[in-house]
Amino acid sequence: MIDRYDAIVVGAGHNGLVCSALLAKAGKRVLVLEANEQVGGAAVTREFADGYSVSACAHLLYQLQAEVRKDLQLAPRLVSKEMTTIALSPDGKHVRLSADGVEGVSAADAASYQDFRKRMTRFSDLLRKYLNKSPPRLGAKDFRNLMALGQLGFDLRRLGKEEMQEFLRLIGMNIHDELNERFDNPLLKGAISLDAVLGTHLGPRSPNTIMTYLYRLAGDHGRTAAPAGGMGSVSNAIARVARSAGVTIRTSMPVKRIVIENGRATGVETESGERFESFTVISNADPKRTILKLVGARHVETGFARRIHHLRSKGNAAKLHLALDGLPTIAGLAKKDFAERFVIAPDEHYVERAFNPAKYGECSPDPVVEMTFPSFRDETLAPTGKHVLSAVVQYAPYDLQGGWNAAAKDAFQQAVIKTISKYVPDIEQRITASELLTPADIESEFHITGGHWHHGELTLDQFLFVRPVGGAAQYRMPVDGLYLCGAGAHPGGGVSGAAGRNAARAILRRERAA
Repeated sequence: MIDRYDAIVVGAGHNGLVCSALLAKAGKRVLVLEANEQVGGAAVTREFADGYSVSACAHLLYQLQAEVRKDLQLAPRLVSKEMTTIALSPDGKHVRLSADGVEGVSAADAASYQDFRKRMTRFSDLLRKYLNKSPPRLGAKDFRNLMALGQLGFDLRRLGKEEMQEFLRLIGMNIHDELNERFDNPLLKGAISLDAVLGTHLGPRSPNTIMTYLYRLAGDHGRTAAPAGGMGSVSNAIARVARSAGVTIRTSMPVKRIVIENGRATGVETESGERFESFTVISNADPKRTILKLVGARHVETGFARRIHHLRSKGNAAKLHLALDGLPTIAGLAKKDFAERFVIAPDEHYVERAFNPAKYGECSPDPVVEMTFPSFRDETLAPTGKHVLSAVVQYAPYDLQGGWNAAAKDAFQQAVIKTISKYVPDIEQRITASELLTPADIESEFHITGGHWHHGELTLDQFLFVRPVGGAAQYRMPVDGLYLCGAGAHPGGGVSGAAGRNAARAILRRERAA
């Protein structure tokens, strides 16, 4: 006997869990199938050395949407208080950035930063509004899409003439030029540059990097938090909501294929040969894996398969985990400061130089680094008196020349540790174990094609109306009954839940209209 469900979700990443929970709350019988042993996708907490645990891929929370929290009634205590970003300087004269302002810079830069934050958060609020709804379909003549386009124009006009012009001027610009117009302090410019390019194949001089900066702010205005228990606690909380709503979640159940019969999705088949039926299949996998592997290119129009194939989705960020026998030393910091977020990006030119080798398939010899000591806030992540360092490192291209063999991984890890040691001089003697996840490793462990945490670059030609590609911007794929709900769909990656929520709403709206 083959089990039948109202909806089947492929993948228990946070977006798949959000989507399943909302469908179940609407009365649907929902099944979620996850390839790995635990739910969460790239937002999981796991052990990487004996007694040491870490948020394996995503390690900070800054984009979880208020609408998702409200719909799922997630507990406010899920996250810690905001973390200050400390842009490190070898001499201990660090710059500290927060939502309230910046310290360690001139009065002129501090005032300019307040003006910059005010404008950017206002623009990000406009963007956030459209991250939490299905984008209008370009060229469509129906009332709903025309109204959505009209609302977008109206919202732009509401900014006022000058601000609307400024928004339209900035949205496609590079962050480098804007920062150099506004600020003098190199550490301030370096830190903002890093935030604009984190997780992308872009440098500060690349077009679209103001847009990617606004995208980062469109969660909670860039306020960053570290969940107790790591990012896995966020995924587990969403999974609890889903299960309480009646969702069946089965782990260690990789899906081999999405079954297509007579041009429509009718269910899934697992690697073990089990079949589950549904006329609604929702993929939390990336677009390439969904269409080219799980569905098969033969089931879609040739032009659509070609657009999916050419989707730019090769990762550039690596993840480094270090087990430490104690807290290291950083000049100019008090012990309590180890609860904050640190960035190594001495100036905007340094970030751009770090990006240059990646254009040619090479690692950065002097990478940019975002790092935290999560065990300082959460003692459960390391043995008593010991600590964990968790770092996102750029640039580490997926298509590395010569491939990511053991020698290449070791060489890059040593380059990262050498970079960190310029600011944390005793780091090497503190290391008892380490783990480096390259984009190739991220692809393998989390089943993300190219190891790109956004499932595709966030650029204007892969954003909003055309994400992931033209003809598939509203979650519904060109196969009846098949939908996309992951980071490759609108609005993109980051632990926000917006794509999962939007997909569920689109599915329910379509059913009501049928």
